[in-house]
Amino acid sequence: MPKPVLIVGAGLSGAVIGRELAEAGHVVHIIDRRSHIAGNCHTARDEASGVMVHVYGPHIFHTNDDEVWRYVNRHMTFMPYVNRVKTTSAGQVYSLPVNLHTINQFFDRTFRPDEARDFIQSQSDPSIGEPVTFEDQALKFVGRELYEAFFEGYTRKQWGCSPADLPASILKRLPVRFSYDDNYFSHLYQGMPEHGYTEMVARILSHDNISIELERNFVRSDAGDFSHVFYSGPLDGYFDYELGRLGYRTLDFEEFQYDGDYQGCAVMNYADADVRYTRVTEHKHFSPWESHERSVCYREYSRACGPDDEPYYPIRLSGEQALLAQYVARARFEQGVTFVGRLGTYRYLDMDVTIREALDTARSCIRAFADGLPLPAFNIEP
Repeated sequence: MPKPVLIVGAGLSGAVIGRELAEAGHVVHIIDRRSHIAGNCHTARDEASGVMVHVYGPHIFHTNDDEVWRYVNRHMTFMPYVNRVKTTSAGQVYSLPVNLHTINQFFDRTFRPDEARDFIQSQSDPSIGEPVTFEDQALKFVGRELYEAFFEGYTRKQWGCSPADLPASILKRLPVRFSYDDNYFSHLYQGMPEHGYTEMVARILSHDNISIELERNFVRSDAGDFSHVFYSGPLDGYFDYELGRLGYRTLDFEEFQYDGDYQGCAVMNYADADVRYTRVTEHKHFSPWESHERSVCYREYSRACGPDDEPYYPIRLSGEQALLAQYVARARFEQGVTFVGRLGTYRYLDMDVTIREALDTARSCIRAFADGLPLPAFNIEP
């Protein structure tokens, strides 16, 4: 019998790759350092309230990819869910993304769409040609008043630096709507898994060719027992951080419970810089088809990621880009390992993109296995 395939990480990348390989006849062993599957989209019922909690912060599924939508619904029924985000700024509550209601409320006007469009254009900074920084991007498209009210303070808290030091790409697709559409996403398919993401991942992993070992750390010497390794852990961690650590932001959650409805929505951002947390999430609103008297809420704080913290968002500024290039070069010399997912490629990935890349990676690797060809270190360039 050929050696089994090892997958490091039981999140979406590892689960989808593992299931594709298993269905193709490969024996797959999956390990994860945590005590649960599903990675950062892990969900669990709160015993006191019965609320389905997004343990590592909210994960909202949205996509235009027909196949990915069919794939997740094959393993779990997705219930309708529309993400309607609110933000508190200077003592007032507004809807996000910036839309016609936000503009009229903020400026105390009753603009029609064409009037609002002309007004916002008059607020923008015409001296900015091609935006280079986050701040440039915001000032060019919405002007200083909306930028300072909704973006500046929140961004400082989220990224720990001035928006003038962040690249424009972070805000490249700044959504400003001249209608009353307050749906945060514009994708064709949006929803939530009926029984949570962890149950969905468990169903993906339910195959006779898949075995799972939790609370198990990966060391490079493990690779010799397997025909190939798919590694979804931190790229720098694979090399024991020998060249230094790639920069991440991490999140701290302050959980509290409330009798009744705390804020009337799932996500309330706090745009003011003097409010330490970035947002409050109320988890029962992520499952609007359920009914719960009590509520579970998280205050969310962003900070620099330390060695013992959970990495969430890759920073990818100039210093990290240079270090990333060194680790990518080292990875290309490794034999028998493919780096996948958010941490393995040091990229921010939405769930649908994660699944799409995992499907594509698995399929190309299955073909390579069949043809006796070596597998690449990266199926997606970091």
